Amino acid sequence: MKRYILALLSCIFHLPSSAAEKQPNIVIIITDDQGYGDLSCHGNPILKTPNLDVLHSESVRLTDYHVAPTCSPTRAALLTGHWTNRTGVWHTIMGRSMLRKNEVTIGKIFKDAGYATGMFGKWHLGDNYPYRPEDRGFTEVLRHGGGGVGQTPDYWDNAYFDGSYWHNGKPTPVKGFCTDVFFDYATRFIKAQKKAGKPFLAYISTNAPHGPMHAPPRYTKPYLNLKETGKGRSSLGRAHFYGMIANIDDNVGKLRTFLDHEGLAENTIFIFTTDNGTAAGAQVFNAGMRGQKGSEYDGGHRVPFFAHWPKGKLTGGRDVEPITAHVDIVPTLMDFCGIATPKGLKFDGVSIRPLLENTAKNWPDRILVTDSQRVKDPIKLRKSAVMTSQWRLNNGKELYDIKQDPGQKNNVAAKHPEVVARLTKFYDTWWDELLPTFKQDTAIYLGHPAENPARLTSHDWITTKSTPWNQRHIRTATTGDGMVGFWNVKVVEDGIYEFRLRRWPQEIDQPLNAAIPAGKDVPGNKAYRAVPGQKIEPIKATLQIGDKQHVTKINPGDKEAVFTLKLKAGKTRLTTLFHTDDNKTYGAYFVYVLKK
Repeated sequence: MKRYILALLSCIFHLPSSAAEKQPNIVIIITDDQGYGDLSCHGNPILKTPNLDVLHSESVRLTDYHVAPTCSPTRAALLTGHWTNRTGVWHTIMGRSMLRKNEVTIGKIFKDAGYATGMFGKWHLGDNYPYRPEDRGFTEVLRHGGGGVGQTPDYWDNAYFDGSYWHNGKPTPVKGFCTDVFFDYATRFIKAQKKAGKPFLAYISTNAPHGPMHAPPRYTKPYLNLKETGKGRSSLGRAHFYGMIANIDDNVGKLRTFLDHEGLAENTIFIFTTDNGTAAGAQVFNAGMRGQKGSEYDGGHRVPFFAHWPKGKLTGGRDVEPITAHVDIVPTLMDFCGIATPKGLKFDGVSIRPLLENTAKNWPDRILVTDSQRVKDPIKLRKSAVMTSQWRLNNGKELYDIKQDPGQKNNVAAKHPEVVARLTKFYDTWWDELLPTFKQDTAIYLGHPAENPARLTSHDWITTKSTPWNQRHIRTATTGDGMVGFWNVKVVEDGIYEFRLRRWPQEIDQPLNAAIPAGKDVPGNKAYRAVPGQKIEPIKATLQIGDKQHVTKINPGDKEAVFTLKLKAGKTRLTTLFHTDDNKTYGAYFVYVLKK
């Protein structure tokens, strides 16, 4: 009882950790596109993950743990305890990867409870105010832009090795392979908090092993002669996929050794998990599951989850079999740390502490939902899974007994209409409750002191097709039907705003009509930057904000098209285009907006 009283006081009055009787530290490691089968401890016949195997052997493991089938949605649920579709994050691009401002993250909750909070690596929940990690409660941040290194919002020409990342909001040059850099900054953060005597939450979210497939050669070497090339995947690509995982494994081992040497391991909740099913390993080994990244079947969203905490007795290599999900993690960690739920906040998940501690009695037969929308606006039943510990109802019509049929090969819906009816009723209620929230579009703030100028990129264009979401698209001047769109923006206050429309980002300062050389390649598949930048010849630019359109002439050699406008505060739409004399239209891939 004393522990919980002191923890509550710490939450209210920001008492130091010593006053809260040494609340546990937390390390959350989440990797990108690594599936349940991409671990040797889960039976992978080729990949070797010795450090993760040791963690697995020492941890409590969730064996029926589910996330979303893709990146941003999983992160939104993991960090808020809310269904992905409730948070506004149901896609990875197109303005649907920005976490709504009203959502309260684990960073904010733990910061307010007196924790130091650090975020390292992949955020993928918005690159503009108020959606960045530094706006959402994380006090120390090192991150790349967008959903991966080399994507459009990232610093120009980043390619897994060296480059620049945003350190507490400022582009900062780094040396080394991306995963190594993120673990290095996390280690520095942890060391600083130990010195300061503060409990910490370190969220280490790697972009690896997401494509493009690049890894340091020494990690890739054991996998270069794989015979299992698999459909649609080169042996080189899979070798680097496995090489990235081997590098992650090495970093996990180093971090655990560091925590042990610093005397922190005993009272640190150490979590390893991944964000969706495998992207590149299914043809080699998929743990008997159907589907992979993006799929509504278990291979798309059932992923590993290991939790190790010696002081809390989360040890011993024990499996937890009842179904659990990403929405459970925030309430569970708050429960372990004695942190009260902020007023007015209600989670979609529950604390699974009794399961982890093996004290659960009469645990309910829960129903959970995940889906893979990846569209502008959610569509009912699209690539959906309604799940219990025994059943999977997919797409509203296929029923699988996962205990008898883990590969989801035999649709038994006709044999169990009562199960279909029960799961359908739950889903219908779930959908109807979320439906009104889908209209709550996120908007990038213009003129806010926390980000002035704002930097907008085509990654967040809202459209019904796709967007130029990586830097290869920018270099090749991707255009055509559906490849232009608009941004939702919120003008913070009345005033004069300057808009600078660019084809190339300002960090390389090139003319709009410049053709730029290919950048240096890196080990693995061809890097986004390793293609030449194509020449275009725009003669005019248009900017439409709300119902008003503005036009300006472009001269050869101009680096940007500039508009200075008097705007009223409010939410509106912004579209920016370049036009050539042969009637081609290109979006302005980068726009910088300054309130004067």
